[in-house]
Amino acid sequence: MTQAPAFDQLASPIQKWIRAQGWGELRPLQVRATHAILGGEADQIIAASTAGGKTEAAFLPLISQVLTTEPRLGGFDLLYIGPLKALITDQARRLAEICQETELPVVPWHGDIATSTKARALKQPAGILLITPESLEALFIRRGPEIPRLFAATKAVVIDELHTMLESERGVQLRSLLNRLDRRVGRRLRRIGLSATLGDMALAGACLHPDDPAAVGQIEVKGGGELRVQLRGYVSGGEKDQSTTDAIAGHLFQHLRGSDNLVFGGSRQSVEIYADRLRMLCESEALPQEFYPHHASLSRDHRDFVEKRLKDGRLPTTAICSSTLELGIDIGDVTCVAQIGAPFSVASLRQRLGRSGRRAGRPAILRQYAVESRLEHKASFADQLRLGLLRATAMIELLIEGWCEPPQSRALHLSTLVHQILSVVAERGGIRAAALYDLLCRQGPFRSVDKPLFVAVLRAIGHPDRALLEQASDGLLLLGRIGEKLVEHHSFYAVFQTPEEFRILHGSQELGTLPIDTILAPGMLLIFSGRRWLVQSVHSEDKVIMVTSAHAGAPPVFGGDAGQIHDRVIERMFTLLSEKDLPAWLDKTATELLQQARSNYARMPFKHGVLRLGKTTTVIATACGTVRTTSLALALRSFGYQVQQYDGFLELCGDGDPCEPLRALANGSLPDLWSGDPSLVFEKFHPWLTPELLQADALSSRLDLASLPETCRRILAAPSL
Repeated sequence: MTQAPAFDQLASPIQKWIRAQGWGELRPLQVRATHAILGGEADQIIAASTAGGKTEAAFLPLISQVLTTEPRLGGFDLLYIGPLKALITDQARRLAEICQETELPVVPWHGDIATSTKARALKQPAGILLITPESLEALFIRRGPEIPRLFAATKAVVIDELHTMLESERGVQLRSLLNRLDRRVGRRLRRIGLSATLGDMALAGACLHPDDPAAVGQIEVKGGGELRVQLRGYVSGGEKDQSTTDAIAGHLFQHLRGSDNLVFGGSRQSVEIYADRLRMLCESEALPQEFYPHHASLSRDHRDFVEKRLKDGRLPTTAICSSTLELGIDIGDVTCVAQIGAPFSVASLRQRLGRSGRRAGRPAILRQYAVESRLEHKASFADQLRLGLLRATAMIELLIEGWCEPPQSRALHLSTLVHQILSVVAERGGIRAAALYDLLCRQGPFRSVDKPLFVAVLRAIGHPDRALLEQASDGLLLLGRIGEKLVEHHSFYAVFQTPEEFRILHGSQELGTLPIDTILAPGMLLIFSGRRWLVQSVHSEDKVIMVTSAHAGAPPVFGGDAGQIHDRVIERMFTLLSEKDLPAWLDKTATELLQQARSNYARMPFKHGVLRLGKTTTVIATACGTVRTTSLALALRSFGYQVQQYDGFLELCGDGDPCEPLRALANGSLPDLWSGDPSLVFEKFHPWLTPELLQADALSSRLDLASLPETCRRILAAPSL
């Protein structure tokens, strides 16, 4: 039987909207998605580059399905979950246009949406609800009894930016919420995942449908357009050397001015530095301002201004940004994506590059900037090996080859488990331990947590010193004294840390926020929002910093965690050190730096994988990623060494032959890794767990002790240089 064309399968109001767009035909991705979604009930992953039409591929058939289903039940028809409020606002606008010929309301729901809008939606739920995981969590806690009514009609859940929702804290929280939603409505809701970046489709399928990952359909269109890449190298004289920063800013100014671009500056501090330099260059040339900072600490009004200016396209705009513009907020096509400093993942680099080259006939352009230290007489081995340049080069090579990191799948996520335990207890007013285990672990996302471990978690958070839970005489688990306070606070809904912050005000204008542990005092100067300010006053009680314009300043320290580098990236870095070929996309300085790194590495007298730098200092080439290198570092600390960690290397300080502990570890001997009380508190609810539970959680995600023997055997068997 011949299948009807995809366009003909769509509801007439959707066909009318498509004609109004002037589309000659649906994209291949949208054709395949329409057939898959309307032709069955299986979960689907829709993967394509940024602006590849994923939103329409999912919603055109889903909305058609809603419109042609009779009778229509009460409740939200479709549920969209996105990681960012700005993305939800943007998608709500796009979906409202699609639904303008239908009677389906489109309801964005997050902290910035008016209470009256939410009240109307709760009273008469219908159409498409767009929501963040945190706001969905709040619905469960505040409106628990109403959940079945609100979602009785829901046909499918669309999860945007799926790669951010896999094995992260938020991803596990979302999977738990969706499992809880299934249980409350009495049926499993269909999942549709959207993503531009997935390193392993099978693992992504397992996250959508852990009971039957093979049943998840995969609709993938890989980009095949032209890619232009250049990696530029720079040599800096140190932290106080501004010439390198000025040189990079000058190159950006020269090549990006007059077009729309994104410059990923790394830290928010770096974003502010480069935004300030580029603003000054515009002023010195008497040119209109077109370079603006964009990061999470800036006010929503400022970020909206930058996003709208980019999308409008009438005035040339370059956003100097952190990861805030990495995800799929619609800002239109940009000419170039620039990256200052080495990224932490190929997946992130791939996601960012997807912003460029979206129009037919235009290449995607990546400008990578690598800054290395000027080598002094006693330069460290890490500086001699140019590790930042090596990482950037390795990631670009892997990007070109089409590889990116797969999600982790073995973590316990005990911090998020504590959060979900409290959430379920609050939602239901109380629950028995067996039912809680069944909901969260046996059927939910915490399947690596067995019953003894689950009981240990309950006992830990129910201990009188912690008082997150308490047990009634009939065995019902209730919120404890401290648990009630945690759940009642607005910050509870997020599973990640949300530190208190100061608001920065210039008169009545809010510029943004700073973490409360940032030390600022009247008279201090700072760079913020791409401009320079003098701190006039600090009001600790109101958490407000008043500023006025100034002619000098320095960016504040915002904080932020380093990322984990995958084994394959480190392996490629070592390949680059050993081979002779030079990538054609390195500029002259970057080429010289890479050749210098190779020459220095070849001269280093590594005896197998060990290099003695002095009587008490040793370098070990682990040649593996962050998790395995961290595991070896922790093990060597237990032998009495002080250990500094680098990409693929460890630097040891201590007496004795370091090969002895390597041999012991290679033979399976494992010392007390927890001697010296290493910090294992990384996530929001870790402080409520016992040391034993923290160790178990670290071993499941941040450490890989099972790999230690093999890692040490490989190091000891490495050829001498």
